[in-house]
Parts: sequence; C-alpha cells; structure tokens
Amino acid sequence: MKNLTMGLSALALFAGLTGAPLAKEDVIAWRPFVSGHTEPLTSSSHAIDTRSVAEKGEIAIEDRPLNLIAANSAGLVDESKEGSHDHEVHDHDEHAHAHDHDDQIYKGYFEDSQIADRPLSDWEGDWQSVYPLLQDGTLAPVMAHKAEAGTMTAEEYTAYYNVGYQTDVERITIEGDTVSFYAAGEPLVADYAYDGYEVLTYEKGNRGVRFIFAKTQGDETAPGFIQFSDHRIAPSTADHYHLYWGDDRAALLEELSNWPTYYPSDLSADEIVAEMLAH
Repeated sequence: MKNLTMGLSALALFAGLTGAPLAKEDVIAWRPFVSGHTEPLTSSSHAIDTRSVAEKGEIAIEDRPLNLIAANSAGLVDESKEGSHDHEVHDHDEHAHAHDHDDQIYKGYFEDSQIADRPLSDWEGDWQSVYPLLQDGTLAPVMAHKAEAGTMTAEEYTAYYNVGYQTDVERITIEGDTVSFYAAGEPLVADYAYDGYEVLTYEKGNRGVRFIFAKTQGDETAPGFIQFSDHRIAPSTADHYHLYWGDDRAALLEELSNWPTYYPSDLSADEIVAEMLAH
C-alpha cells in the first residue's frame, strides 16, 4: 500500500510539473526514498498503471539517476527533465567533494604537495582581536556549543581559550608590506617580507602550516617575525587567523598554547559569534 500511495503521489507530481495529465495507457516509474536517498541505481524501476494504480512490472531505465520517471505503456522513458537533473546532481556532487576536501584541510589533514607559498596580501585588512569578546562574555554561546560536542565543559573551554586568545594587541592592520600592531591605541609599525612556511605535526596526528614573514624595516620594538595560521595551506583570502610574533623564529614554532586570534574589524560581535558557531 505504501508503494501504491507513492505511485499516486508521483503521478500527481508529474501532472503538476508538466501541466498536462498522463494518458490512460501511461505508467509512472519511481524509486522509493530510503533515509533521504534513493535506492542504489539498478537497471529497472517499479511501474504503475495510471488508471488502475496496479503495479505493471518494471521498466529498464539504464541507470538514470532519477526518482520519478514518466513512461508510456511501451516502456519508453520521458527524458524531458533528465538532462537538467543529471547536471544538477553532477554540480551537487562536485560541490560536496570540494566542501569535504576543504573541511579535511581545515581539520589539518592534507598532503605536502597541496601546500603553496602565500603572499602577505592574503591577510590584508583591518583586524580586531577576539580576546575582549571572550572576557566580556560575548563568546559564551560559542563555548557552550563546543561543550555540547567536545570533551570539556563550557567553563573549561573558556579557560582554555582565555590562554589561547590572550593578547594586549587589540587591533592589527595590514596594507602592502606594512603591518601595524595596536596596543592601547598606540601602533608599532614595520615592513615584512615572506620567509617561507613550516609544517607542524600536532599531538593527535593532524597538522598545521605557519606562513612566516620577517621584518625588513620599521619600529625597533616591532616583532622580528610574524607567523600566520588560518587553517589554509595555499593562497587564499583569510576570513580570520591566529598570529604568533616575536624575535626568535624557531622558538615561535614551539608556541602552541597562545594563539591570538583576529577577525575583520568591520564585523560586529554577533557576526563573529555566528562565524565561530559555523565552524
């Protein structure tokens, strides 16, 4: 009975889509949905007589990726929608593959061959520290969200990120080769040149890439090196980043507990929360 009801629904849907009822001798072929997906493709599909709603057998459909197929009594398949449907499925599969690919890189799983040098312009812009948002409680929903799927409580995540986000540099601007660090409203300014990248392997087996820039000129107290980490491993415009800075290039690579984090200055607090929850 369930299959017959599905056949009637399919018939009504097809008639609605085409704007014309099927003839008496026409049949509908369909594949049932299972947990949101169609059955694996086979060489045939169920067929229903549109007049008696009785199953008439099966129709060869040559592995067409369709859920609803109109056919006449001779078993000829109506392909009027097939081309566009195949195209949509193909585009969806490509999008899903790209998303999965990017997601794996974000999590730190990638091949060395995928890494490429990046210019400072990938991080160009005006950036705000998220540390004040953690301190004033704005990021509490983010900590609660992490606790729902994580191994710590919201309070423990807050303590962890309090160490990670901690910094007195509340704003950074990057324009061309020039980086300005603002602490208490006062800037330190210096120019930086690309100094390569380093790949780090973490305790749980995933990896990260630090893109490094060395100071070429500027304020004496501006850091000698800055190292960017943003879950990306090839040229791409950053939407946020973690920044490490200091005068000892090698020692900075050992720093894993403090990673001041910056989002675009034109984002509101609510927008930053939404961005974090999306990850």
